[in-house]
Amino acid sequence: MIRTALLAAAALSLSACGDAPASETDTSLDIPEVAEGDISEDTMKDVTRILSSDEFEGRMPGSAGEEKTVALLTERFEAAGLEPGNNGSWVQDVPLVEITGRDFAPLTIKGDGVDLSYDFGEDWVGVTYREDAATTLANSEMVFVGYGINAPERGWNDYEGVDVKGKTVVVLVNDPDYETQGLEGPFNGRAMTYYGRWSYKYEEAARQGAAGVLIVHDTEPASYGWNVVESSWSGPQAYAQRGEDAPPLTTMNGWVQKEVAREILKAAGQDLDALSAAAKKKGFEAVPLGLSASTEFENDIRTFASKNVIGILPGSERPDEYVIHTAHWDHLGRCTAAPDGDDICNGAVDNATGTAALVALAEAHAKAGAPKRTLVFLAVTAEESGLLGAHYYAENPVFPLSQTVGGINMDAFLIAGPSKDVVVVGPGKSQLDQFLDSALTADGRTATPNPNPEAGYYYRSDHFAFAKRGVPMLYVDGGEDLVEGGKEAGAAVAADYRENRYHGPKDEYDENWDWSGVMADLQLFYRIGRSLAESGSWPNWVEGDEFRGIRDEDCAASESGC
Repeated sequence: MIRTALLAAAALSLSACGDAPASETDTSLDIPEVAEGDISEDTMKDVTRILSSDEFEGRMPGSAGEEKTVALLTERFEAAGLEPGNNGSWVQDVPLVEITGRDFAPLTIKGDGVDLSYDFGEDWVGVTYREDAATTLANSEMVFVGYGINAPERGWNDYEGVDVKGKTVVVLVNDPDYETQGLEGPFNGRAMTYYGRWSYKYEEAARQGAAGVLIVHDTEPASYGWNVVESSWSGPQAYAQRGEDAPPLTTMNGWVQKEVAREILKAAGQDLDALSAAAKKKGFEAVPLGLSASTEFENDIRTFASKNVIGILPGSERPDEYVIHTAHWDHLGRCTAAPDGDDICNGAVDNATGTAALVALAEAHAKAGAPKRTLVFLAVTAEESGLLGAHYYAENPVFPLSQTVGGINMDAFLIAGPSKDVVVVGPGKSQLDQFLDSALTADGRTATPNPNPEAGYYYRSDHFAFAKRGVPMLYVDGGEDLVEGGKEAGAAVAADYRENRYHGPKDEYDENWDWSGVMADLQLFYRIGRSLAESGSWPNWVEGDEFRGIRDEDCAASESGC
């Protein structure tokens, strides 16, 4: 959930992704030329300022801030000229449960001659996905399971030969080959796969019957610092309500600081660096640590329905074909306070800017008149809790996914001034790249492949909920090669935001922001969306992409649409 641009400061070599596959070139694709849109900078400023004000209290789902956000978006969508998108309603209810942990006991590690204790927040964080009033992890045997991956199609199983039922697994973040400089390897080399995401590691541990999971935090492979973990995994946590046949759950999912993990493994007679090196090789065998983990905490539980907000501009000729624009309206609410006592995570950049972009683009498209296909503007909830609003819509679509042509996701516009390029996250995945190329040519800009493929950004924002169900989606970030100052200046802006504002109380609106770069990006998104909506083509994933088979199967079963 961290944008690609945030890690530009890492100065990783672009050669790592220079051999990214090009998208299939299909000269038969209908890619209409589109004139510039009349996009209002005042709208961007006004909506971003309002959404990120203290009055909205950080836009936590289920809060008074949500009510204000939904009311504002409904008002602005209607004023822009959109129609309600859900059968006469502006909203789609998203059933959630909010679990707030409190009164955390230390994480204690015990064994023969070992008695260690670690404080919540500073040393470790943990949550439960279970709707229990109290969570207790008691004397749970600990096992180091490398990267915690079970991938039969890749001949890889870190759980082979070990029974972790009722135990706590210690897991490394990212994939085994994340340090590879190219894109070749058992897990796509430098490019993270879904196996590297924390969400997968928790899911797989639960499938294996584990009681607890402790992911070892390491800034480079995690792609964010401990401050992000601490702020994101403390306070209220929202989850989608579970059905009767829901997958199994662990008792507790958590993270530990790298040096804490090093100390724990040393107490077990093991070395973190040596085990990490061994875990990178196929055939790694899990290591029982001869230690047990314990902690406990109370949970306040609240069930509620959050809301996705949906507006549409109906198509003039093919209204039952849909082009979608997504952005998440939510943020973290109240979070770990800054030194000055400010504890509201306002989320101005992340993602009041993206939400404002939905309104500004809706206004521009409405001014230009209805295109042939229907344009959908979807502001989703609970992205910060795991893309919950987007996943709920994709599982319960208002408009059939087989009739959804594709779309664009907008997740945080870093205010950096105009750039010569844009960063494409997941280049070469679909024929949407050709629509992007056409828009870039019209705007006189270039595309830079994702400079940090190891961060797995394609799996970390709302478009992924649609992609995993077959709908082609573009995820394009602001550029890193600034008109003034080049890549060095872009890296400095990204580093400043990451270190001082991202997921913290200081991500606040600034009246002195230079919006010129954001407006150029919006012009690009306008051209792409408009071109897709005027086109008669159905762009697909490239042959061999992980989502191609899903789309082909969905289309084959559909009597209309793709």
